[in-house]
Amino acid sequence: MYVIIVYDIGEKRVAKACKFLRKYLNWVQNSVFEGNLTESQFEKVKYGLKKLICEEEDAVLYYVFSTPKWVERGILGKEKNPISDFL
Repeated sequence: MYVIIVYDIGEKRVAKACKFLRKYLNWVQNSVFEGNLTESQFEKVKYGLKKLICEEEDAVLYYVFSTPKWVERGILGKEKNPISDFL
């Protein structure tokens, strides 16, 4: 599955969330990550984020697509972190 995660997290927790998400997804810009995950990886991500955030103050949005082929990605302005499929 292709996942896009966007968050608005308090300053004290944002670095931990960013470091955690970098293990699983590609960083796109300040609070946006995207990439392919298995269902079990996605569950780990949701569980890990739930432990990191303060549910009364923070928000994490995620969008799940069955395949990246249905996602049309565009950008206006400078791309902060180009994603490449090359290893």
